[in-house]
Amino acid sequence: MAADETTVSGPPVLATEIAEYYGRDGEDGRLRSGAGRLELWRTQDVLRRLLPPAPACVLDVGGGSGVHAQWLAADGYSVELVDPVPLHVERAARLPGVTARLGDARALEAPDASVDVVLLLGPLYHLPEREDRIRALAEAHRVLRPGGLVVAATINRYAAVHDNLATGRYFDPDRRPQIDASARDGRMRPVAGAASLFTTAYFHEPADVPAEFSAAGLTAYGQYGVEGAAWLMGGVSGRLDDPGDRELVLRALRRTESVPSLLGVSGHLLTAGGKG
Repeated sequence: MAADETTVSGPPVLATEIAEYYGRDGEDGRLRSGAGRLELWRTQDVLRRLLPPAPACVLDVGGGSGVHAQWLAADGYSVELVDPVPLHVERAARLPGVTARLGDARALEAPDASVDVVLLLGPLYHLPEREDRIRALAEAHRVLRPGGLVVAATINRYAAVHDNLATGRYFDPDRRPQIDASARDGRMRPVAGAASLFTTAYFHEPADVPAEFSAAGLTAYGQYGVEGAAWLMGGVSGRLDDPGDRELVLRALRRTESVPSLLGVSGHLLTAGGKG
């Protein structure tokens, strides 16, 4: 996750509402339990097919508390995590094989052409301004070695509509305006009180992500719907507890993960690319 600010010199500064949201320390648990595990396991599933062999050097930008860094290090990768949230960095630094420090996706401290893989599994959707997203991607380009891999996660434009229809929250008149606004222009704007669904964020149209890669000097060569349509199917979450059923879910989602007409149905999208 990166800051929603235009100034990036010095220590990373988060917009107040983003800092407060992640200061609640809910992201780690969200991905490790319940329906959030589908996002974790599918992201892991896609990345394991894209990553170069270990011990390649992975820079996990906006890596949070290290949910992905943990399994990457266990797989033998050399992992450095950068995040602007002090609590996240403290947590991640305790993970075996993970180096963690404070940093901003738009102004990385890593030297030019120094890493094999750059992961941006959160920064782009907390940078509402396109200029800032391009800066983050350009930094990924700068630090990436020739032949290296960049993978960026985005939230799809209609994710809030789909999610909240499925949960029933869309029928709450206090919540619906925030949901509808995000579908109109991609901007999730927090509102005061319990009605707020998320913090400041930007939701992409799938076709817009390769254009942002290109503007930063990167070439996108693959897109992968993370949850597919399965995240909207109430019975799927309960199947994840059984290893055999979980593998069937993952296998089914691999069949449709890159079908162009279905990319936007998924809650999250992974776009992979490299230097031109």
